[in-house]
Amino acid sequence: MSQIVISRWGGTRKLPYAFSELGATMLSTVLRSDVAIEASVLVVRAFVASRQLVLMPPNERIAVIEHRLNEIKALFNNALTDQNDINEDTRMKLELINQALAELQVKNKGADKPHRKVGFIKECVINQF
Repeated sequence: MSQIVISRWGGTRKLPYAFSELGATMLSTVLRSDVAIEASVLVVRAFVASRQLVLMPPNERIAVIEHRLNEIKALFNNALTDQNDINEDTRMKLELINQALAELQVKNKGADKPHRKVGFIKECVINQF
């Protein structure tokens, strides 16, 4: 039982935020902007597609859903393949950077010479009086 939609006394607490197909077509006749008209056309198309899906026999409905699922899987696999290609290219670049850093470290190890100490050095001064 949903606490948001159905109350204990059986009525709805708020009106649903939804359009019927008829309401969407009525809305498209009232609103004049291009975005509103395009949105209402898409809503009507969604209603038509859902009605067609519901009216199909169950076997055809399952076949349509399986076909769409296979399309989504193919898109997902293509996206993962592209990501792996990018990752391989990035791995190669990181390996080149690591090699360059290793060469610099080897070169700098040979140049180890004593360095002057940093900081304040107190020298003793002896008076010769």
